[in-house]
Amino acid sequence: MATTSYFSSILLSSVTSSSLNSTHWKRVISPVECGSISGRNGPIRLKTGSGSSTRRLAKVAEIIPEIPERDYAGTPYVPIYVMLPLNTIDMNCELVNPQNLIEQLKILKSINVDGVMVDCWWGIVEALAPQKYNWSGYKELFQIVRDFGLKLQVVMSFHACGGNVGDDVNIPLPHWITEIGQTNPDIYFTDKEGKRNTESLSWGIDKERVLRGRTAVEVYYDYMRSFRAEFNEFFESGTISEIEVGLGPCGELRYPSYPANQGWKYPGIGEFQCYDKYLMKSLQKAAEVRGHVSWGRAPDNSGSYNSWPHKTGFFRDGGDYDSYYGRFFLNWYSKVLIDHGDRVLALANQAFEGFPIAAKVRKQCFRPCFTGICDFNVLSTVEGWNVLSLLKSRLLFGVQLSGIHWWYKTASHAAELTAGFYNSSNRDGYAPIAAMLKQHEAALNFTCVELRTMDQHESYPEALADPEGLVWQVLNAAWDVSIPVASENALTCYDREGYNKILKNAKPHDDPDGKHLSAFTYLRLNPDLMEEYNFLEFERFVKRMHGESVPDLNCPREPSLPESPEDSQEPEPEIKLEGV
Repeated sequence: MATTSYFSSILLSSVTSSSLNSTHWKRVISPVECGSISGRNGPIRLKTGSGSSTRRLAKVAEIIPEIPERDYAGTPYVPIYVMLPLNTIDMNCELVNPQNLIEQLKILKSINVDGVMVDCWWGIVEALAPQKYNWSGYKELFQIVRDFGLKLQVVMSFHACGGNVGDDVNIPLPHWITEIGQTNPDIYFTDKEGKRNTESLSWGIDKERVLRGRTAVEVYYDYMRSFRAEFNEFFESGTISEIEVGLGPCGELRYPSYPANQGWKYPGIGEFQCYDKYLMKSLQKAAEVRGHVSWGRAPDNSGSYNSWPHKTGFFRDGGDYDSYYGRFFLNWYSKVLIDHGDRVLALANQAFEGFPIAAKVRKQCFRPCFTGICDFNVLSTVEGWNVLSLLKSRLLFGVQLSGIHWWYKTASHAAELTAGFYNSSNRDGYAPIAAMLKQHEAALNFTCVELRTMDQHESYPEALADPEGLVWQVLNAAWDVSIPVASENALTCYDREGYNKILKNAKPHDDPDGKHLSAFTYLRLNPDLMEEYNFLEFERFVKRMHGESVPDLNCPREPSLPESPEDSQEPEPEIKLEGV
């Protein structure tokens, strides 16, 4: 659930003197006062009154609660990217409404946003035939972004779009892939009922030549090589700063264990997705190697998509997840996930061979000057060097993990287990993933950094969610092996409370090593963000992530000394006598 909006103002009819006395309040800037922002070539007009949040504000009192804040002036610079809309490029690989995009990029540039993120959809570029690529719309888009001096985070999106939260367009897998799927549906992830998930390809065919003579990873490799050759000039100019490699559904490294289009609802535990014939063959082989042929099966007591852990024999406290068989199965299930990431990242390194990534930059720039292990976070503050600035023109690989925070406070962590993260209460499931990313010097991009555990508990206490605990665990797993850590918000965020939570995770206050995020990507560019109230809050957030000061910072006040008895005495009332 989303955090409570900072702009959830109180209706005039409900404002009382007692409520105003018990809380600090601050007036909202009116539309007349903030209809434009200063740009390099004069004022830039913002949208007013077209979105739902502005309409609501017109009818309510212009007061909002103040929130105690930390001053981030002088803290490390964290680059800010903004995700472009999912439908920026249409199915014909043409740029949609370029003039509107230009106006939006102009506004983003005016507040010093560092760049934008865009999905390069496999289902668009290689839609009709194998190795027949159409990059035309992306060429036009990249040129516009470069003309504004913005950077690009590019996602190699090997998944379909549509059917998930926030999806407002439909982009299927390439047509020639779906044709293969009609005769061989085992190329897709499959649940125990035999339902196929056509959002992404099963990792069981990573090494199977079932895609017209190629394996799945060979298809991904050829796609990335084509992209590298087609956009060489944007790599050389430094416009492309990061390649995020899609590794599963929604581009994330996970199984599609909680598909909304198959009936899953929060906070269901989801289902294991290993019932295609290729993954089942892998499981049976692993059981034979272990010497227990009967273990070559998936659990039969793990419930369904919307089950709760304590109502299943597998995930309940003391359940089969922690038996010898359960530990074997979960080890195999999570290893398939990690091996898939390892294979695709190895080929990504080959596809972009010759272009330096972050690890090589550290070695080349700092090893002659510093002794010991090159730590990304430590070097960012050593002797005034700003490593992030040096990396702005360098290519970085990124991998996205989803923030599965529901049932985190249970022993089994059931929702994480079905997604492939073997992170039960007696095991760290994210350390092996971080170690794999370290081998390829890839950055970890994590979601849900804006969510608060208290809000989740108030909204749905039965889910036993803990996004703050999950974020802390994952970030530290990555920082422990010294790989860059980026993040993004999981849900739409316009409020100061959400931004403050992101800042707290981006730049931990009490960390003795000064660890911080390498970048933050905002989800997502849309009309509501461009409304003046929302945009001014976003501009303020960008400044604080960049380590700049803001004029309206609400730092905690020092407690005032108690008044002396003499000062606290009320003056005696003046008595006016009649006739005097």
